[in-house]
Amino acid sequence: MQVQKPFLQSKQTFNEPLTWRYPEDPVKEVQLAIDEQRPLPVPASSVAVQCGETAARVEVKRDLLGIGQLIHPADLTLGGCAVTGEDTSAQVLIFVTELHECGSTLTMTEDSLVYVFTLRYTPATLGSSPIVRTREVVVWVECHYPRKHDVSSGSVKPTWNPYASTKVAEELLYFSLRLMTDNWQLERPSKEYVLGDNINFEASVVQFYHVPLRVFVDNCVATVIPNTNTVPRYAFIENRGCLVDTKLTGSRSQFIPRTMDDTLQFQIEAFRFHVVNTGSLYITCLLKATTASAPIDHEYKACSFSNGWSEASRKDQACGCCDTDCGLRREPDPGHHSALQPQFIINAATHILTQICQ
Repeated sequence: MQVQKPFLQSKQTFNEPLTWRYPEDPVKEVQLAIDEQRPLPVPASSVAVQCGETAARVEVKRDLLGIGQLIHPADLTLGGCAVTGEDTSAQVLIFVTELHECGSTLTMTEDSLVYVFTLRYTPATLGSSPIVRTREVVVWVECHYPRKHDVSSGSVKPTWNPYASTKVAEELLYFSLRLMTDNWQLERPSKEYVLGDNINFEASVVQFYHVPLRVFVDNCVATVIPNTNTVPRYAFIENRGCLVDTKLTGSRSQFIPRTMDDTLQFQIEAFRFHVVNTGSLYITCLLKATTASAPIDHEYKACSFSNGWSEASRKDQACGCCDTDCGLRREPDPGHHSALQPQFIINAATHILTQICQ
């Protein structure tokens, strides 16, 4: 009988260490960040304006953006007006408009009358696709005209004053709208405000040789650019002298009780627009004046709201229409300086830029 030997196991050993290793994960080469400096955009001199006595001519290069891409005439408007002509050889689009047309707005500075037009480029989609490859552009075009003219002559100066020159002097009015300090004594040197501050305004009229006058603020509108027809806009004085901000928002805004006929003070609590927060507000107000002897009525008033309407000269009955419609005057009144009497300078659309900080 043959006996089977038991199977013996033994541990295998290596005389030399193993040199093989699992491969390591590849290491991505670190690239140094490159500060790519894009060239600063250079404004293209692609818009020009010629201001005449009664009309303006605006010329726009079809390469409006200065990138070598011509725009379509249908995509360009001036205050809603379409292109009126084109110089095909020079690749120039032309607008010709009266100063009071094509959505122009008139503002006054101390020395100038300024007509502002809005040139807007809105690119249409490319073909049947829903995309565009150029951005929308808005350009404000201005025409400035001096308010004062001086004429000199070497001829003999008359020793009497002609009736015409006396009449002109009597009818020359100068309106102003200023930001005032908290004590109302001086013009405020800064136009920066913090939300919650009161913005103090002082409207006045200088009457020269005219009979005594009483100044009013017909309406005031806040916008983010010096154009009252834009959105967003907030009319805080409207309806012919009704300060509606207090009733709409519960603010402290008010007309200050009047102490002088040719000066009217009011204050607005600082605010900003909720959607468009540029940090700046343009306040545009329309000022007007009547003779001081004319009655305060529904068209010529300064009304504030605080548990009811009150008038700055304590003629509260004139404010009865502030909750409805104060309407238009149908017949000319010789005591009022209005557009029905064009020989008088009766209103001044004045705007002030304020900086609102949060």
